[in-house]
Amino acid sequence: MNPDSPLIECSEELIDKVLTAATNVHRTLGPGLLESVYELALMIELEEMGIPARRQVEIVVVYHGRELGTGFRADVIVAESLLLELKSVDTFAHIHTAIVINYLKLLRFKRGFLLNFNVPLLKQGIKRISI
Repeated sequence: MNPDSPLIECSEELIDKVLTAATNVHRTLGPGLLESVYELALMIELEEMGIPARRQVEIVVVYHGRELGTGFRADVIVAESLLLELKSVDTFAHIHTAIVINYLKLLRFKRGFLLNFNVPLLKQGIKRISI
């Protein structure tokens, strides 16, 4: 994408629905599973809510106008406007935030969320990131 293009915005309504879906997954499965399990469950939850989403989306890195190939894979992209990076860790590390910021820049998205499912209550594992 063009680094000068405007950032893609998502609605607060979409964010609320996505966080509800993630909370439903966490409530059902609880902490302690692999990230991939939460990712697949979240995709089912989003589908049942009628929210379009893609998982393991390749992100191409462009440098000086040249594609360097696929550099990364976004865990979940919702409605082509919201990035979700899923974790199942004891605590977020600074690198997790840095990764989401870089993904947002490459995708030209304004918002993303780090979601850590390895917590007693999901609200303790939600980190909103905006650029």
